[in-house]
Amino acid sequence: MTMTDLAEFAQRHRRLFVLTGAGCSTESGIPDYRDANGDWKRAAPVTYQAFMGEEATRQRYWARSLIGWRVMGHARPGLAHRALARLETAGRMELLLTQNVDGLHRAAGSRRVIDLHGRIDIVRCMACEARSPRAALQAELLRRNPEWAALDATPAPDGDADLEARDFSGFDIPACAHCGGLLKPDVVFFGENVPRERVNEALGALAQADAVLVAGSSLMVYSGFRFVQAAVAAGKPVAAVNLGRTRADELLTLKLERPVGEALEALASALGERA
Repeated sequence: MTMTDLAEFAQRHRRLFVLTGAGCSTESGIPDYRDANGDWKRAAPVTYQAFMGEEATRQRYWARSLIGWRVMGHARPGLAHRALARLETAGRMELLLTQNVDGLHRAAGSRRVIDLHGRIDIVRCMACEARSPRAALQAELLRRNPEWAALDATPAPDGDADLEARDFSGFDIPACAHCGGLLKPDVVFFGENVPRERVNEALGALAQADAVLVAGSSLMVYSGFRFVQAAVAAGKPVAAVNLGRTRADELLTLKLERPVGEALEALASALGERA
């Protein structure tokens, strides 16, 4: 598949349902989870059950997040995010469904966005459901744990950091300021279900779309893969731009193995010329 093939695909199918993954954000400095074969590059992320059930897991999570937030909190949209915002402005997009939690699509100007797995820049109280900014929690974590401020570690996906061989048992985590409840990032952890209303809204948009474009996702997580399955079941064609294998390779109409930012920028420019 060539860029010309992708442009012709998008020209034939004017209302695209776009599904994005980590490949859209790597050029913004946010690491991804999987290699070109779709396998884990590192240990699997913390599960919902472990986070909710173990104080030690929460201490380790928030200590690593305190370091990792330096990258995630300052990340800016890249080529892929800006190109997709251009496609929406040009009326080429039914919906942008992202598996990413970094908020960079909205920061780039996209408006018809569903954050399938939530947003890492928001913190949720698991007792009273109050939401608060992650940046505010960062300041409180640093205030309570000043000795951690000077530590450094390699950035990991979704605001994590590879901070190991540390004693996390003294890490002080604040409780909800409203009710004293347990605080969790407002994202869907592994082992946690995507809210049903979010899935239904996305499926409604898929029904109105002409085709699906997957951008920067291996689709190894079922929560994203299910939308490709639904599209194929409905007779809608699916194209993908991704470096490496995807779970849906046998279902794709077209596949382009190129850097996603470069490919989407070229697509937005080509469609602009053909509008």
